[in-house]
Amino acid sequence: MDSDEEHTETLTPEKTKEKKHKKKKKKNKGELVKAKIEVVREENDKIGPVVGYFPSGFDPTSGGAAATGFHVYRNRRMNKRMQLVVGSPASSVEYVGTSYAGEAAAGHSSMYAIGFFDKEKGTLKVVPIAANKIFRLEPKVKSLDAVDKEPATSTVEELTPLDRIVKQREITNLFGTKKEIKRDKKWLAVNQDDDPESQKMLDMENVVVNELVLENTESQVSRNIPPCNLSATTPQEAYVLDQIILKGEWDYLEDIYYNLLKGEEADFSSYPTFVSNRIEKLKNIKDDFEKKKQCCILSFINHLLRFKEEHSARDKFTPKHKIPYILRNRFSAMFGNTSDSDPKSKWLASEKISLLVCYVLVLTLFSDEFETDYCDISKDLKMSQLVVKQHYEHLGCKVRRKNNVNHATLPVPLKFPEERRKRKR
Repeated sequence: MDSDEEHTETLTPEKTKEKKHKKKKKKNKGELVKAKIEVVREENDKIGPVVGYFPSGFDPTSGGAAATGFHVYRNRRMNKRMQLVVGSPASSVEYVGTSYAGEAAAGHSSMYAIGFFDKEKGTLKVVPIAANKIFRLEPKVKSLDAVDKEPATSTVEELTPLDRIVKQREITNLFGTKKEIKRDKKWLAVNQDDDPESQKMLDMENVVVNELVLENTESQVSRNIPPCNLSATTPQEAYVLDQIILKGEWDYLEDIYYNLLKGEEADFSSYPTFVSNRIEKLKNIKDDFEKKKQCCILSFINHLLRFKEEHSARDKFTPKHKIPYILRNRFSAMFGNTSDSDPKSKWLASEKISLLVCYVLVLTLFSDEFETDYCDISKDLKMSQLVVKQHYEHLGCKVRRKNNVNHATLPVPLKFPEERRKRKR
């Protein structure tokens, strides 16, 4: 009976409540905790957390916390060059890792950071590690010079620009996101001529010379105008739109089209006068394909005008506008970013500005069905109407007056005015 009484005491309601409470505590251990994430930016005057590892298996905590210390050294001129030294005063061996030699010198596209979680405050601080490198700490015997001197010459073989592009593309295809891979494919489609792999596939012996294409190219280069077709029978074919706006660039010119879809909420106040004056015309276009095409043409004009502002000493620069990288790279290659007097200047040379203006004016013809009033585009280009008229005539256009307003039209086939030669005195 005594044993039965002892057994009944263990099953009292109080005991059962304690057991249930313990079970609840165990279940609560796996609950999610909401935390506010705070990203701490890297500062040049401060050193972030340093991360290193010991491939030899050395345990820095084996001799006690006070037994092992560390020192961090940083180059005064180049903040990314750092050295981590771990060692004990009682030991003749110390462990050294650098951010500029050995394993750290190999290229990588990863970003490293450390998270600090404060359970009481409910915050998670993400801090980038120093030099974005994980130090490989190798054992070295102590000497008078505890810190190794930086190597005079780099042991890493320097790649050529073409090899670097190929290597970067391979890394992107292996480890890049879908967005990055898609971006590289678009860039490759636009820059086929600069691709080293496609250059190897060219066989110059089998190239057939097209005299008409050669004549068009010579005319384009000599007259400093966009790609043209001298044998065109319609104004639409006189200047080749597919060579002015390339295939891979149309996807980056849809800002005006999607702005139109907003209806009354659409805001075009930041666009040039030429674009703003044609918004109502775009709204009246019923064919969606044609509407999108005209929107892209106006968007390309907008980016050309902004690029001219950025690189022209006379124009007032608008810093808020952002030109897509694919267009900015092409504009820089086509129009250059140097002037005649100073190769290091960001201002465009005069002949490059003239070429850029010709591109803009040709696109205005496409936008206005090859009969355009150039009053508003003259204001956007910050040029007099007389100078703009001369550029239209240089492109083969005829200027006629209609309703007391000058209009530029494009007759075909193209006939360019003869260049005037200065008489010798």
